[in-house]
Amino acid sequence: MKRFSLFLFALLTISIQAQDSKTVREIYDIALTESEAYENLRELCKEIGPRLSGSEQADSAVVWGQRVLEKLDLDTVYLQEILVPHWERGRKERAYFYNEKGKNTLDVCALGGSIATGMNQFIKGDVIEVQSIEEVNNLEDSLVKGKIIFYNRPMDPKKISTFSAYGSCVDQRYAGAMEAAKKGAIAVVVRSMNVRLDDFPHTGSMGYEEGMDSIPAFAVSTNGAEYLSENIAKYEHLELNLKSFCKSYPDKISHNVIGEIRGSEFPDEYITVGGHLDSWDMGEGAHDDGAGVVQSIEVLHILKKLNIQPKHSIRVVLFMNEENGNRGGKTYAESAATENEKHLMALESDRGGFSPRGFSVKGTEEQLNSIKKWTDLFEPYGIHEFKMGFAGVDINPLEDGKICLIGLSPDSQRYFDHHHSDNDVFEEVNRRELVLGAASMTSLIYLIDKYWLYDF
Repeated sequence: MKRFSLFLFALLTISIQAQDSKTVREIYDIALTESEAYENLRELCKEIGPRLSGSEQADSAVVWGQRVLEKLDLDTVYLQEILVPHWERGRKERAYFYNEKGKNTLDVCALGGSIATGMNQFIKGDVIEVQSIEEVNNLEDSLVKGKIIFYNRPMDPKKISTFSAYGSCVDQRYAGAMEAAKKGAIAVVVRSMNVRLDDFPHTGSMGYEEGMDSIPAFAVSTNGAEYLSENIAKYEHLELNLKSFCKSYPDKISHNVIGEIRGSEFPDEYITVGGHLDSWDMGEGAHDDGAGVVQSIEVLHILKKLNIQPKHSIRVVLFMNEENGNRGGKTYAESAATENEKHLMALESDRGGFSPRGFSVKGTEEQLNSIKKWTDLFEPYGIHEFKMGFAGVDINPLEDGKICLIGLSPDSQRYFDHHHSDNDVFEEVNRRELVLGAASMTSLIYLIDKYWLYDF
C-alpha cells in the first residue's frame, strides 16, 4: 500500500511538472509571437524620449503608462502621487584645453544634480589626475586649492559582471565633488562609467554635503579621459576650461503608475513587478529603464492573453524618480506599510533589455532554494543563474525580512555602453532579447503565484 501511494505521488508530481512545463512554453510562445513590449518601447522612446523627473516628458510618460495599462482591461489602474526633484541641464556643456596642437575639446556632460559654472562663464584651473577619493583625501589642501580634480579610475575590465565593476568605482561619481570641495577644488571631472572606449559622456547622480561649498561636476567620455590623461602626463601645468548651465528647481508633483489583476484566492496578498518610468535626460532611456517598464507591463499582457487567473493579486508598478531620489520606490513602500499590505514577492527589471540569464535574489536561503527547484523549467530558455544578490533600487524599500525581492539578471556585457548616455536609444534594444526577458519574468511570477508561501 505504501509503495502504491509513493507511486501515485510520483505520477502526480510528474503530471504537475508536465503542466508547468507546458504553461511556461506557452508563456514564451506568446511573448515571442504576440508581445506588445517592443512597440510600447518604441512609443515611449520615440514619441516621449528622455524622462527626467520633473520634466514635461516625465509627465507625458505618466499619461502614457496609464493609457497602456488601461488598454489591458485590468481590474484596477491608478496613479500614486509623489513629490520629485526637478533639475535641468540647460544648454550643452563645454570643455577644452590648449596644447602645442592648439585648442582641444572634450566630450563632457554635467553630472545630475550639479550646480552650474555660472551664467556665460568658464571655470579655469590646472588639472590634478587621481584614481580615487582616498587619493584626494591624502593630498595637501594647498595642492588642491583652486584646482580641477580629474577622477580617472576606470571600471575594472577583469570583472565578468559589469555591474560589479560599476559598483567598485561609482563612488567617485557620486561623492567625488563632495570630497574635492573640502580640499578647496573648484570643479571635478569624472571618467564616465563605461567599460569600452567611446565618445559618449555618461551622466548620473552626484551629491553635495550640506554646509559645504558646492562645486560643478562633469563626466568626460572614456576616450576624452584617455586623451586628457595623456596630456596631463606630458605637460607640467594643463589648464582646463569648463562651462555648464544646469539648475535645480523646487520639487514637483509626479506619480507612480499602478495596474493590478486581483487574485482569485488571496486578493489581499500581492506580487509586485516593475521598472522605473523616469530616465536621465540624455538618449531615450531605452535600456535604462524603458525596457524594464515594458517588460513589466508585458507580464500582465501575457497573463491576460493566456487567461491565467492568478491566486494572488499581481500588481505592476511603473516607478517614478529612481534615477535621482528613489522617491517612487520609497512612496510605494510607505503606502504599502500604511495600508498593511502583505507582499509575497517583488520583481524588478532594471538592468537593460538584453538576453536574460537568471535572477538575483535578496531574501532567505529557503526562498532562494525554493526558486532553484524550478531550474529545469527555465533551462530550455537559457535561464541558469539563481543566486543571492541585489534585486533593485525601486523595490528595495519593501524589504521587511519576509518579502522576497528579485531582480531580472540579463547579460551585462553591453549595458554600460548605453547607461546614462546619448547612446541609450530604442535602436540599441533587440526585440527578441527584450521579449525573452518579459517571458522569463512572467514564468517566474506564474510559478511563485502557484506555489509560494508567505511565511518561510
